[in-house]
Amino acid sequence: MSPQQADERAEGARTHRHIRSYGPRRGHFTAAQRDAYDRLMPRYGIAYRAEPIDPRQVFGRSAPLVLEIGCGMGETTVAIAAERPDTDFIGIEVYPAGIGALLRRIEDAGIENLRVIEHDAVEVVRDMIAPASLAGVHIFFPDPWPKKRHHKRRLIQPPFVSLLASRLAPGGYLHLATDWAHYAVQMLEVLGGEPLLANTAGPVVVAESVEDCRGFAPRPAYRPLTKFEQRGLRLGHGVWDLVFVRRNEKP
Repeated sequence: MSPQQADERAEGARTHRHIRSYGPRRGHFTAAQRDAYDRLMPRYGIAYRAEPIDPRQVFGRSAPLVLEIGCGMGETTVAIAAERPDTDFIGIEVYPAGIGALLRRIEDAGIENLRVIEHDAVEVVRDMIAPASLAGVHIFFPDPWPKKRHHKRRLIQPPFVSLLASRLAPGGYLHLATDWAHYAVQMLEVLGGEPLLANTAGPVVVAESVEDCRGFAPRPAYRPLTKFEQRGLRLGHGVWDLVFVRRNEKP
């Protein structure tokens, strides 16, 4: 793919009218989460603005930058950031209760290489992340929207993956994980169809059954197992990781 074609694909993703990948949720906002949100969001939060951020100004240094979409309660996000102090991380989350829990974990861990944006992920990537600026993207266990009529709401769709690929630096990686077999097949098909991405796990083979597909990656050591995931594995539930990298474009 030529640079001009990559720009055209990114522009298509940028102008694509996206469906928000999350729905209304009234999670319980505990007093501790609210306290952390009120105290720590001014310190660790980045306000949404329709212009690219400068990570050097945000973190006060120049370092590889990894974006995580959908931090949940922050358990995995903080664990990875703590193990990789030479890398800067920005987490995107839309639910205040989850952000409050994440901020408490940041404070307890005493880490300074993690910031939070409370906004729709598609708009953040489109408007706030400069092209070819990311060392990596993490999307772990996104909402599977299991009912067929809701599949269009899934985050991993071709326009968004094209946008993500345009934001990765050459050699940067996109790491997805899901415990829903049907979504795993869709992820493999979408990522395998993106010309800017190459699979680290070899050739992609997409089939109706996840067992007949090829191209899923072993879980990288940096992604810790959550308690929920450990319980699912004990019950025999599958978990599928996908790790693709941005190709080095030729002039």
